[in-house]
Amino acid sequence: MITATGLELRAGARILLSDTTLRVQPGDRIGLVGRNGAGKTTTLKVLAGEGQPYAGQVDRRSAVGYLPQDPRTGDLDVTGRDRVLSARGLDALMAGMKELEARLAEDADERLVRRYGALEDQFAALGGYAAEAEAARICANLGLPDRALAQTIGTLSGGQRRRIELARILFRDAGENGGGILLLDEPTNHLDADSITWLRGFLANHKGGLIVISHDGDLLESVVNKVWFLDATRSVVDVYNLGWKAYLEARETDERRRRRERANAEKKAGALMAQADKMRAKATKTVAAQNMARRAERLMSGLEEVRVADKVAKVRFPAPAPCGKTPLTATGLSKSYGSLEIFTDVNVAVDRGSRVAILGLNGAGKTTLLRMLGGLLEPDTGEVRPGHGLRLGYYAQEHETLDVERTVLENMRAAAVEQTDTELRKILGAFLFSGEDVDKPAGVLSGGEKTRLALSTLVCSGANVLLLDEPTNNLDPVSREQVLDAIARYPGAIVLVTHDPGAVLALKPDRAILLPDGDEDAWSDDLLELVELA
Repeated sequence: MITATGLELRAGARILLSDTTLRVQPGDRIGLVGRNGAGKTTTLKVLAGEGQPYAGQVDRRSAVGYLPQDPRTGDLDVTGRDRVLSARGLDALMAGMKELEARLAEDADERLVRRYGALEDQFAALGGYAAEAEAARICANLGLPDRALAQTIGTLSGGQRRRIELARILFRDAGENGGGILLLDEPTNHLDADSITWLRGFLANHKGGLIVISHDGDLLESVVNKVWFLDATRSVVDVYNLGWKAYLEARETDERRRRRERANAEKKAGALMAQADKMRAKATKTVAAQNMARRAERLMSGLEEVRVADKVAKVRFPAPAPCGKTPLTATGLSKSYGSLEIFTDVNVAVDRGSRVAILGLNGAGKTTLLRMLGGLLEPDTGEVRPGHGLRLGYYAQEHETLDVERTVLENMRAAAVEQTDTELRKILGAFLFSGEDVDKPAGVLSGGEKTRLALSTLVCSGANVLLLDEPTNNLDPVSREQVLDAIARYPGAIVLVTHDPGAVLALKPDRAILLPDGDEDAWSDDLLELVELA
């Protein structure tokens, strides 16, 4: 289905993969794993044909459905429903039939009748109304309500747009009897608990090829039957023909073996070198000493590198600048797209040091409200008023606060004009950006790397109110724990939107705003259920 030979991938001068051969066969359900920045997203892009390898070839023999971390659709004016149906060409046929129906109502011309009949035959051949119903079922299972499908793509939240793309890929695959290739990068992002459960079942029954990047251990355990571990230390992919739990045990065994072999070899090489040093003192044994030294070098050169412990980003939010009692207030906010009302008459008051969680189902307007509070979106009615000393820090789930044309360091300069490059490089180093990494354009970073860069811009902001929209998306478990710890320790005010119950527990909110009604309630742990359903 996919064969990659002699594959070499690079990020700048850093080699991600070297002379690698990869194969995806029917029935393979592969988990692609490795630390953040190891090259998982780059590998998936190249296999999908969305990126070019530094060297090597990729041969694809089946249709590929590729879900990137941040999908960008071309036409923002099509509806969500038409975007999904376009996977099988049904949207154009239905639009043509609708146009002819209107014309036939005025003039029953025989040529129009024949054209309508031809379109109807094509529509039926592609599954017709049964296929349309199938698309609706997939969308419903991914938490996409009818009102979201009726909206144009440009009016949808980032999470809804991503689910539209996932629905489109799965609908296309279902039309091929599940025999295509699915390449999915963090498919559970923005999904509620029920949708994740449904997706696990869908992927576990997939008959074609599948490669999935995910930090969701439960999904990997229930779906994958092979694991590709991308080892950033050795620039290779270790292939394990095992399920998830067996892979974890096997990889730990492999690492212990490598450490043991290296320790034994170092001991032997040390003894040989010590003996060689003694023999060099005698002119008659110089050649023998050289031979012993070469044997020691060969012993060490034949060993595999031992995987070093992955570095962890040290996430600490800024010390908040002094501010008044209520640094941010919003009154009477409303937003509609055409005739579709998102929310109306919402009031928000963010006091110094307060902790606020915004809750609601997908599409209720959580990100929309956060963007209004951050000054990135104008409300239809109402106003947002900054209080005395307000300094805002905004983390956007789609990373739109980053300039993808600028480098990592240039993004930091824009966020902190008063700090020197040396100071900014030190902050970036804490977030695992060092050396040539700081000169990479933000547009080539993986989702996890973009998350780290966006978080690093907050560190130098001195913000006393943080607006955080899904701050734990795309992070490995260790990095996620760092972010949760930073949320828990931050003494300033936080307004949080998240699907992650752990983030809410770390926040320890004192209030919740429930959308779309805009009701404000004192926090209760009973509301945690809404977080998982969101």
